[in-house]
Amino acid sequence: MYYCFVIILPFQYPKLKILSYGFLDVWEINNDILFWWNLKYAIKVSLRNFTNLKIIHSFWNAIPNDTITLSDTNAILDIARRTIEIEGRAVDNLISQLDDDFPKTIHAILDSKGRVVVTGVGKSAIIASKIVATLNSTGTPAIFMHAADAIHGDLGTIQENDVVICISRSGNTPEIKMLVPLIKRGTNKLVGMTGNKDSFLAVQSDYVLNTYVEKEACPNNLAPTTSTTAQLVLGDALAICLLELRGFSSKDFAKFHPGGALGKRLYLRVTDIVQNNQKPVVHIDTDVRQVIVEISEKMLGVTAVLDHDKLVGIITDGDIRRMLYKYDNIIGLTARDIMTSNPKTIGADVLAIKAMEIMQDNGISQLLAMEKENYIGVVHLHNLIKEGII
Repeated sequence: MYYCFVIILPFQYPKLKILSYGFLDVWEINNDILFWWNLKYAIKVSLRNFTNLKIIHSFWNAIPNDTITLSDTNAILDIARRTIEIEGRAVDNLISQLDDDFPKTIHAILDSKGRVVVTGVGKSAIIASKIVATLNSTGTPAIFMHAADAIHGDLGTIQENDVVICISRSGNTPEIKMLVPLIKRGTNKLVGMTGNKDSFLAVQSDYVLNTYVEKEACPNNLAPTTSTTAQLVLGDALAICLLELRGFSSKDFAKFHPGGALGKRLYLRVTDIVQNNQKPVVHIDTDVRQVIVEISEKMLGVTAVLDHDKLVGIITDGDIRRMLYKYDNIIGLTARDIMTSNPKTIGADVLAIKAMEIMQDNGISQLLAMEKENYIGVVHLHNLIKEGII
């Protein structure tokens, strides 16, 4: 394949100009320029952000690369915006394309005692796999089955009570035409997710989810882009409907997401953090010099103050600084003299994320953890940061 280089300089264009350089034709219309070569490939470069341009020379050079790099930042941004706009309009159109088959699909899944088997081929198979992951993580058991593999032994993936969702933009691929009759031999409900309501898949399905898109974002209208976005969005709509109808809560979500920061926000409790910290504590009549030692040794910037095992106050390193500023002589001072009464506390079984919220609301960095009426330790802001809660 040959690659074309074009050199351009400022100049006043006529409204329409056609130039020819061997295999290269250049069409300039309304401040847009179109380069054609080998009657197969084309590039359109907007000239709106230039004064005017003129082609003064062009030549061919053999380079084994069909990729064309657009050096103009504005042109690149225009392509990106156009892509997002095309796909955004397609997603908006899905709303008007929803019909009674959508709630029927939801009820079929809720009433089923089996799983949701999602299948497809090509890019639709990749989308099917993502939908399966979303369903599984939101309380709906699902499994992926590749349409091509299904007709070569994997058809056994489908069990008696499963609902099958088959994804295909055209609904007429050879794999789909071969697979659908095999599924229909059983009693499984078949849901066709397709952009062609007159297709083989749509006609054979019990319910049809319409993912029609006017065009792909690809300028050749070939690469699955807009169509796969529509499939993904409709899959999310299914998952969220099922989630809400099942009453799937954040606690349920935590069961399926135990790892990482997300999981910790949903299951990590105050007691899980406190047990790894030291437990700073002084008596109400403890000398302030020993209070300073206790805060320093336990390295949490704070200590609880107890009176006969009852929590009566808290002393922070900030209280120590204020004491030193206020008193010239600290001899004879006790914890009672510098503590803050009625300290902020949190239950041991409360989620750690709640501790973070309390700290943020009150502008503090420590909370005293309680198990019923008993003081059990300290949860520090740094603990939450370390655990990935923040």
